[in-house]
Amino acid sequence: MHEIGMVGLGRMGGNMARRLLRKGFRVVGFDRDPEALQSIDSIVPAQSVKHLCELLNPPRLVWLMLPAGSISQAVFQELTSLLSLGDLVVDGGNAYYKDSQVRGAALAERGILFADVGVSGGVWGLEIGYGLMVGGSKETLHRLQPFLETLAPASDRGWAHLGPVGAGHFAKMVHNGIEYGMMQALAEGLDLIRRKSEFGIDLAVLTHAWREGTVIRSWLLDLVAEGLRKDPELKGIAPIVADSGEGRWMVSEALELGVALPAITSALFVRFESQDREGYDRRLLAMMRHMFGGHSVESNGL
Repeated sequence: MHEIGMVGLGRMGGNMARRLLRKGFRVVGFDRDPEALQSIDSIVPAQSVKHLCELLNPPRLVWLMLPAGSISQAVFQELTSLLSLGDLVVDGGNAYYKDSQVRGAALAERGILFADVGVSGGVWGLEIGYGLMVGGSKETLHRLQPFLETLAPASDRGWAHLGPVGAGHFAKMVHNGIEYGMMQALAEGLDLIRRKSEFGIDLAVLTHAWREGTVIRSWLLDLVAEGLRKDPELKGIAPIVADSGEGRWMVSEALELGVALPAITSALFVRFESQDREGYDRRLLAMMRHMFGGHSVESNGL
């Protein structure tokens, strides 16, 4: 029986564990939130990262689904002292690819294998499978293949070995940047249609029609159509769009390579602007127009 240790059982990691369990894999899991662990039937619960390593048979495979930054770094440092020659660590979180290269080199010095896997699929992956972008050696790919084939939409589709350590997270970084641009284009176009009130176009009807036969049909458009069907005015949603870091990394990479990314950079900056509740720059603009042109200024009610 194939077995794996999963550290991080949130929305993505938890459903990945469930998908593997459904296919008969032995999954040992750990999460700092006990409820996340308890919500997964048939998983072998671990009380800590150390306990998880103890419950796995060598050579061990530990797959991390943790946020980039201090949390994942702390777990990597802990695993370095717990694992041994021939064990394999997989980082499936949205880590910066250069961090993955550093971590892979550090583990290699101890004879521990490492792979970085960009994972896409969100909360839908449990049922339809995950898109998987793999960086690592051919040896690690051989070890991972049964898991990749199970997590992907099909054994021969939806996953790819892209190159050495770092390649997987680099590809996922670009994937997410493209996602930013696609989302922004849909949002801007639909907002323009909404503002052309004389036609009274029903956005839910339109986006549903676009799902069939059009050039822009996509899963993202499917989600937009469903969301508009449920809440056409988006009354329950605040106009604040977070960025999780990949867009910033991608724009930084483009600056290093001298590559123009106008659409993706613009989409990233729109996300920054949406999080600015104070709007000081726009208030300055209004003040300047008033000062040089006598244009009226609206009160913010404060």
